[in-house]
Amino acid sequence: MQGTFTSSSASETEAIGARLASSLRPGDVVLIHGELGAGKTTLVRGAARALGVTGPVTSPTFTIGQRYPAQPAAVAHIDLYRIGDLSAEDPDLLSDYLGRDTIAFVEWPPDGAQDALAVFARPAATLQIEHRGGDEREITVHAGARAEL
Repeated sequence: MQGTFTSSSASETEAIGARLASSLRPGDVVLIHGELGAGKTTLVRGAARALGVTGPVTSPTFTIGQRYPAQPAAVAHIDLYRIGDLSAEDPDLLSDYLGRDTIAFVEWPPDGAQDALAVFARPAATLQIEHRGGDEREITVHAGARAEL
């Protein structure tokens, strides 16, 4: 999945997340950029539901990350808003959330995050979510290392 998509509701944003999820596999990581309130967690919620998560999916802003059991892989939702430079952090900071048995979504990735995260997981896509007024969002998806997305 690659391109620019328009959403005019939370359910449409979740559906875009679900569509993205259908192209992901264990070991993938998706980087998500967007301002506060743009719909990053809403998109992740749609992807997580499509990947088999049944419990509440909430923003991990105050916890760094959340890991949800699912099949074929656990789903991790990470928020790096307060992290300015991953290379300055403990290398194990994200080890519970990234790996071959997990599909991860990273909100607020700092500059250089793709290279730092590639140690743990395959960069599958980068998303930019922009608030266009009212309930409208523009979601741009760029495929990462895996061209088949």
